[in-house]
Amino acid sequence: MPTRPSATHRPIDATRPDLYRPGEVAKRLRCSEWWIKEQARKRRIPYSWIGGSYRFTEEHVKEIIRLFEVEPIQPSVHRTAQSAAPLVQHPTSVAVVTPLRARVPRRARTVAGLSQLAA
Repeated sequence: MPTRPSATHRPIDATRPDLYRPGEVAKRLRCSEWWIKEQARKRRIPYSWIGGSYRFTEEHVKEIIRLFEVEPIQPSVHRTAQSAAPLVQHPTSVAVVTPLRARVPRRARTVAGLSQLAA
C-alpha cells in the first residue's frame, strides 16, 4: 500500500520562495530580532505578514540591506575650512531673558489646599 509523504519529506517546490523568520534575518544581518520586528512594525522595511507573524524572503533581505546602505560623500561636496559658512547663525540683538520659576508640585498643592481648608 503506497503511503503519502509526510510534511517533513515533501519535495521542495522550486517556485516557492524561502521564508525567513525575524530571528533568522537578525542573525544574517548581525542585529537584534527586536530591531527587525520594530522596523517591520513601523513599515520601514519590506516584509510579508503570513500566519500572524513577520516573514522575509531573500529579496526582502537584499532590500533591507540596500535601504540602510550609506553612500560615501563625494570629494567635491566637502567644504574647505576657508569656504565653510557657519551652520548656526546667532541673532545680532540680545533678547530679554525671563527667568523660569518651578511650579509647586501637585502633591504639595493638595496638602497646602487641605491645610487652608482646616484653618
